[in-house]
Amino acid sequence: MKLLAVRRLLRIQRVVIRYQLDEMLFELPLPFWLRALSCLLPWRWLPRKTLALSRGARLRLALEDLGPIFIKFGQLLSTRRDLLPPDIADELARLQDQVPPFPEEQAIALIEAQLGAPVSELFARFDSQPLASASVAQVHAAQLKSGEQVVVKVVRPGLKPVIRQDLAWLFLIARIAEKASADARRLRPVEVVSDYEKTIFDELDLLREAANASQLRRNFDGSPLLYVPQVYWDLCRHQVLVMERIYGIPVTDLATLADQRTDMKLLAERGVEIFFTQVFRDSFFHADMHPGNIFVSTRTPWSPQYIAIDCGIIGSLTDEDQDYLARNLIAFFKRDYRKVAQLHIDSGWVPADTKVNEFEAAIRTVCEPIFEKPLKDISFGQLLLRLFQTARRFNMEVQPQLVLLQKTLLNIEGLGRQLYPDLDLWSTAQPFLERWMRERISPLHLLRNLQQQAEQVPHLSQIARDTLERLQQPVQVQTSAPRDHWTLRLLGAALIGAGTMQGLAPLLATWPAWLMVGGGLYLVLRR
Repeated sequence: MKLLAVRRLLRIQRVVIRYQLDEMLFELPLPFWLRALSCLLPWRWLPRKTLALSRGARLRLALEDLGPIFIKFGQLLSTRRDLLPPDIADELARLQDQVPPFPEEQAIALIEAQLGAPVSELFARFDSQPLASASVAQVHAAQLKSGEQVVVKVVRPGLKPVIRQDLAWLFLIARIAEKASADARRLRPVEVVSDYEKTIFDELDLLREAANASQLRRNFDGSPLLYVPQVYWDLCRHQVLVMERIYGIPVTDLATLADQRTDMKLLAERGVEIFFTQVFRDSFFHADMHPGNIFVSTRTPWSPQYIAIDCGIIGSLTDEDQDYLARNLIAFFKRDYRKVAQLHIDSGWVPADTKVNEFEAAIRTVCEPIFEKPLKDISFGQLLLRLFQTARRFNMEVQPQLVLLQKTLLNIEGLGRQLYPDLDLWSTAQPFLERWMRERISPLHLLRNLQQQAEQVPHLSQIARDTLERLQQPVQVQTSAPRDHWTLRLLGAALIGAGTMQGLAPLLATWPAWLMVGGGLYLVLRR
């Protein structure tokens, strides 16, 4: 194992030298002792031909040369435009998702080992030639004995040991960079690698992807907006996923979409609606919506429906994040920068001691030029990007759920404008956001929240009973009695409030509620 790790390190070193990535490192403002270290590297004493490539291109080619795991890391890194210089982010975004397939014998052997039966018994037909091959898995077409056309997704064999080795070296490089450079610390490389570690291991578990796909399918069951293929659970394991094969037009195939007279304006608007529905209605959004994972159904081009595949990466927001995000977006487009600043502080995204007026001024300076453009030309994703970059100057903590959200929004917005260049994303999103905000404060929603809260209250009845039993015992320390009386009275007031709230919900007016009210009154009135 150690020998393999050393070989891998030597391989990484060769790639670093070939693409002169060490030059990129020593261009940073490093401490003197670390700059002096560059003189000890033997290859730097030899004459080297300067590559006629940008630093971003050199980094991209190096990641491609190092294989699937580094390619995947580069793809993830390209989404962190809040951390990277634009030239590097643009180059990393060019990384392709296609890698050479692994041998069919290995794929078949893994399927049979996972499912416990020969492929010939599991399927009426199995195509050994893969339909597609990506960095962590490849896909084969097949037909079930019952006649359904399916695809079989298989994880690349032997990936975990390689991933662990590569991650170990990535963590080492990230820690050295953080200690050596203030600029590197600002980019938080260790945190980026940690995010990548979680993402890549989640993607290796195909049962997790199957569960995500099932949930997303259920969320849009019967919807004209989005279709998600059916999962065949009996044939799913951690390294094998079998799901319905879909037939659609790749969303980037504009010529074919035009040939079938697809309503491109409606298609673009529905993409925006799908995004906001997932984020605000469901708090469960597909966070890997690049064009390779999106197709368009051929059935009703006048009412186009999207088809989504590859649900390995899913994002979600808390109720608080949903609320703050919606209020932020609405305040932004009303140019209410004071409210934007205050919302960031209230949400805890920036420290509580941040001066609101200074933060407001910084946001205004960055965002005001954007609003000089026509509303339809304003990039929603870029607006969020500018916001996060500005907030980072005020020590905004990294919010992984917001990074996923921003990445997805940039994908959706870019795709929407490719389909329909005149797409006004704000006019499409504004009614949805404002309707969602109204529903949040509607009496029905408040009553539903009250009921949900009340469902959590009954266990307090046990606390009330325990407290009443303890009250029968004499107070041992007289000097603490006044303080204990006040504590018990406060507890009593809380019990009265909780019990009364539970009693207000007609279906929940049970004896524990009134026990809490009675116990609370006793605590408050007891001398």
